[in-house]
Amino acid sequence: MSARCPHAALPMHVLVSILVCALLMAACSGTAAPPAAPATDALPATPETIRLGYVPVMIYAPLFIAQERGYFAAEGLQVELTPLQGGSDSVVQLAAGNFDVAVGGAGAGLFNAARRGVEFTIVAPMHSERPPLTSPLVISASRADELTSVADLKGKRVAINATGAATEYWLAQALAQHGLTLNDIQLEVVAFRDVGAALQSGSLDASILGEPLVTINVDQGLINVLADDFIDGFTATYLYMGAPILNERPQAARAFLRAYLRATRDLQGDYMNADIAQIIEKYTQVPADVILRAAPAQYDPDGVVPINDLQTLQAYFMERGDLEYTELLDVSTFVNTQLAADIAAELDASSTAPKSGS
Repeated sequence: MSARCPHAALPMHVLVSILVCALLMAACSGTAAPPAAPATDALPATPETIRLGYVPVMIYAPLFIAQERGYFAAEGLQVELTPLQGGSDSVVQLAAGNFDVAVGGAGAGLFNAARRGVEFTIVAPMHSERPPLTSPLVISASRADELTSVADLKGKRVAINATGAATEYWLAQALAQHGLTLNDIQLEVVAFRDVGAALQSGSLDASILGEPLVTINVDQGLINVLADDFIDGFTATYLYMGAPILNERPQAARAFLRAYLRATRDLQGDYMNADIAQIIEKYTQVPADVILRAAPAQYDPDGVVPINDLQTLQAYFMERGDLEYTELLDVSTFVNTQLAADIAAELDASSTAPKSGS
């Protein structure tokens, strides 16, 4: 069993605002931007507007970094970031033509949408997780002596934040490590913001919980982490583009992805520092001190889409009966791997090119 370091409790009004962070609009505060690298494509005479949504949580960090460090602006883009309640809302808005780009999870709803002919293209991954996970399995701190292993959850009430979502797959993997399946537990659906109170009251025995709420609830003495090593390198969230921007504004699509990949390259290794934490705080309203101590997500610097992970998720949701069809789709039909590969090569070339005058 892993543990998080205790920290002094936050004031109650701050705690409440943080616990509903996925429902709040981003706050505004400034952060200095480092010099921007030149874009490969010629900049438009006037900035091109690109619209997309985000959920104000930590895993959307590449969007926040690209915006605050001026990477989008350096590409001649004016990016309008709209806060949303959930990642699935983003793809819905993309399909409706309200967004040009979307970022969100590859859940059952996404595969069903693809089967129904909804047009979207996955052009890059967003976040992946490795131990210690950004979304671990947690229990009440008061029951740490009773529940010492995932195997102890047999017959217990265990929650995820939504069925047909990546967290359901997360839980299935945690259970499988200890010889259990979802049929061995009582599966519940509880919003992340309500998990700490549900565990404390005893109405719930365990739950998958996402950062930064894990760190916040540990700080408050409400929870302990039971397992945070049951996923390693798996990707369940992606960057999507609609047909209009890909077909009618291809240079804008390339410019956006170039800025996005520049941001992911800032988020490598032990990347969390005060500057990045402050940028994330601006968009999530989570104090930078909490962000600095939370388990960070991982990002692919080259935007390589893991086709196998998408296939794994689709097969899992089909086995669970969450899909509206019975024959697996060819996921490569709604994935473009070449665009990110080309842009990553451009970024590599520009980073190794000799400086003028040298």
